Amino acid sequence: MASSLTCAGVVWALLSFLCAATSCIGFFMPYWLLGSQMGKPVSFGTFRRCSYPVRDEARGGTVMLEQCGRYASFQGIPSLEWRICTVVTGTGCGLLLLVALTAIMGCCVTDLISRTIGRVAGGIQFVGGLLIGSGCALYPLGWDSEEVRQTCGNNSDQFDLGSCEIGWAYYCTGAGAVVAMLLCTWMACFAGKKQKHYPY
Repeated sequence: MASSLTCAGVVWALLSFLCAATSCIGFFMPYWLLGSQMGKPVSFGTFRRCSYPVRDEARGGTVMLEQCGRYASFQGIPSLEWRICTVVTGTGCGLLLLVALTAIMGCCVTDLISRTIGRVAGGIQFVGGLLIGSGCALYPLGWDSEEVRQTCGNNSDQFDLGSCEIGWAYYCTGAGAVVAMLLCTWMACFAGKKQKHYPY
């Protein structure tokens, strides 16, 4: 089975896949922001949440339902900044995943990735990483929403966590984007083999 990638290209393909998987997993997991409410652990992602208060008709009070789930609608996401973050980060993850899967296919298919296509793929990875980084930078702007204040205390504000802390999924998403932007983009320049020119 012939490859259209150089040795550096094979490393680039594997690293691209790892970066894309890391960012996508981090983006999907609702552990970007960790805190507690009513003595129960609560966590937020950009479009998901774990543990939320519900009205208990039998007891006539509010209890914490310890489940993870998406917000019921896009408008249900607590802040405009988090909605923008969801779209921007999701687009960036999609671009990284597209390039990673193309690169993996390049390991098995001849003439799929040339030098030029490798450089274009690196550019797409840079844009994807930039979008994810922008989403991570936007995320703290939503910390002043009512839902976050209920969990992190009334002193929480934009870029001020109050009693909460940043979770592993936030770091995971950002780390995948940084490696994709800095290392994968550079390696993509050397990924494809030079095309052979046949005299006709």
